[in-house]
Amino acid sequence: MSTALIATLIVLAVAVAIAWFKAYPRRMRATPPQLRKGSPLPDFGAVDEQGEPLRSTDLQGAPAVILFVRGNWCPFCTRQVDDMTRRYRDIVDLGARLVFVTPKPLETTRRVAEFFRVDFDFWLDEGHAAARKLGLFLDEGVPSSYGREYGPHTLWPAAIVTDAGGVIRYVELSRQISDRPDPRKLLREIRKALRS
Repeated sequence: MSTALIATLIVLAVAVAIAWFKAYPRRMRATPPQLRKGSPLPDFGAVDEQGEPLRSTDLQGAPAVILFVRGNWCPFCTRQVDDMTRRYRDIVDLGARLVFVTPKPLETTRRVAEFFRVDFDFWLDEGHAAARKLGLFLDEGVPSSYGREYGPHTLWPAAIVTDAGGVIRYVELSRQISDRPDPRKLLREIRKALRS
């Protein structure tokens, strides 16, 4: 076999492996049917940092980016909060809201927001009720080293963009626990939602 043929076969094998790796994780976590693009965001409840009740329908009237994050024990969620906080001004300048929904209080989230002088919405999903309703509940998803403090259950990280009428225009579930959507992509989706 010639060297050129071997090199071509290696390149082809690597390309197939990369394509499979990128496609396979997405098949592992399908978007729940209740979060189908073009359908209304299901009504769910949460509480704010003061313990006051909130409803997802409260978001209607302006586009919104709703990010479901697992907690401050998760380094990928902490990084996502930091990344989105840096884009906060871009989001609100478009007339949209940025909402973080988490099953546990995120003290570090508020500190990050205060550092960057932003005031995003921070919703607590007590008892994982919203995550269950939206198909994002993750049973036994908290690493055992954090289980005593945070409990065993959490949610699957997700990003949702809704238009002013509360219709889902974009949904992205993390393919793996470690990946999160690019904030620039979410900004593009907000701009599209404004045109809908």
